[in-house]
Amino acid sequence: MSAAESTPSTPAAVPPAERPENPELKWLREVYQRGAKQLTPRAVVMGMLLGAIMCLSNLYVVLKTGWSLGVTITACILAFAIFRMLSALRLVRTEFSLLENNAMGSVASAAGYMTGGGNMAAIPALLVLTGALPPTWQLIMWCAVIAVMGVFAAIPIKRQLINIEQLPFPTGTATAETLRSLHSHGEAADKARMLGYASVVGALVAWFRDAKASWMPFNLPHGFPFPGTLRGKPAEAWTLSMEASLILISAGALMSWRTGWSLLLGGVLTYLWLGPMFLDAGVIPSVSYKIIVQATLWPGAALLVSSGLMSFAYEWRSIARSVVELVRLFKPARTDESDPLAEIECPQWWFPVSFAVLSPIIVALMWFMFGIPWWAGLVAIPLSVLMGMVAARVTGETDVTPTKALGPLTQFVYGGLLPNNLTANIMSANVTGGVGLHSADLLTDLKSGYLVGANPRQQLYAQLFGCVAGALVVIPVFNVLVPNAEALGGEKFPAPSVQVWASVSKILVSGVDALHPMARTAGMIGLLLGVVLVLLEKHGPKALRKFVPAPSGLGIAAVMPFYNALAMFLGALIAEIVRRKNPQNVERVVVPVSSGIIAGESLMGILVALLIVAGVLNK
Repeated sequence: MSAAESTPSTPAAVPPAERPENPELKWLREVYQRGAKQLTPRAVVMGMLLGAIMCLSNLYVVLKTGWSLGVTITACILAFAIFRMLSALRLVRTEFSLLENNAMGSVASAAGYMTGGGNMAAIPALLVLTGALPPTWQLIMWCAVIAVMGVFAAIPIKRQLINIEQLPFPTGTATAETLRSLHSHGEAADKARMLGYASVVGALVAWFRDAKASWMPFNLPHGFPFPGTLRGKPAEAWTLSMEASLILISAGALMSWRTGWSLLLGGVLTYLWLGPMFLDAGVIPSVSYKIIVQATLWPGAALLVSSGLMSFAYEWRSIARSVVELVRLFKPARTDESDPLAEIECPQWWFPVSFAVLSPIIVALMWFMFGIPWWAGLVAIPLSVLMGMVAARVTGETDVTPTKALGPLTQFVYGGLLPNNLTANIMSANVTGGVGLHSADLLTDLKSGYLVGANPRQQLYAQLFGCVAGALVVIPVFNVLVPNAEALGGEKFPAPSVQVWASVSKILVSGVDALHPMARTAGMIGLLLGVVLVLLEKHGPKALRKFVPAPSGLGIAAVMPFYNALAMFLGALIAEIVRRKNPQNVERVVVPVSSGIIAGESLMGILVALLIVAGVLNK
């Protein structure tokens, strides 16, 4: 066939002037801010400080609710406000630039998310099941190495997902828009002021509720129980009350309306129907949160696992593309000395070299800290690479990092490899979940950097600083908040995600026959319900899909007190009312106020715990 007979789809048929421009070259010419200050010492220090603070806030929240909340936008608002104040006081001479704030956000994000990826599910679950944990320094190294591996796992797919395919990464896009708004001095001052005032309110509530001492003028009650009884027991025994806390209402305000009302529905079903039914059947001997949840966690965990895996399966295209990307890693890379992005993108060889260095360390830690055979530890390495790529692509396409599926999926793998090893079952899942989360987190940050013209290599460096900062603070403070296994699973720290991880491991080790027959039946119903809800969400009539409960809300409600579900529902309701009246007010008011309350109340709660340990306050 001659050139004249070529089809229009072939490259030869398209004149050079009419061919679409390489998107990377277009970005380099039109968006990239060459020579601009980015990863400055003050950006790193501020990111590590704010990231550590946000990490502690997330630690408190995840032990209460099972959710890790986003920290990047809050950190960017805080950093902007702090440097603006320092500038007004003439303590800094130059303005804190947009790209510096973006780099700071990468540091803060890596530190703040140190509670995610299974860290604050697997480690507490190990404590609950075994009663002991490795020394603090070992756990710090464990969390840091896994996070760093997740950062490097993002390298081989960054350019494909962000530069070429330009996946949306909604949170990264929202961060970029926030940065532009802040540094154009749009609503920056109002957001920062609302966040600051709200944090003071949250801190005061926590102080007057939790701080006990003879010199305290008064204390707020911890809750307001509902009147009446259920099955002859006070409503309060069934956790039917309203907690004197704003943190859960604020957390609910940051969730979707569907998740919020699903939490309330799940709480009603758990404590007004399932719990009393278990009591009548003798599955539970008495009524208290710790006793009730030992039975209700089975249907709740089953629902979460089945719905997570079912949703994960629906991402088969993303999984397939990730497998293809993984295969490409083993093909010889073409050297292109003319690559215009060579000086700012991370070299591809960093990935295999980093994994060659980090893999033996992780395998050695799995053996030394948890007694996991070296061959079983080796299995976690390629599995974590694949999970990291899948998590990154799914996050880019949907804004949901599938850690609720990655953890149980790995637990099932190790349940077959080492069927009687609880520790291996939990901590191997921590590896894949952690790598997946931190890979997705870096790519989310790189998306915001791509939109504002940042240097991606410097953002990777920033992420590494954040990994170190988060690991250094999260484990020591966790040990203060949770001195022993008895501190978990109670009304102060229900730790729903911990209950789920621990229950999956118990089932895989002891088998379903160890459960009470009614709990076993409830678990099977939970498995089926999780599948049905996902099918209805994907294939049900469009007019009815908005009425399908969120599986995450229903499942988590079965392993948290009713007052948690109620408070989070109220927060989601408030946010939904604001959204329907004026959607812009959600971003302008609800987000900074909620973030401020969460930060203030959680950090004050941690400070009170530290003062109790120091003997300044009474328990």
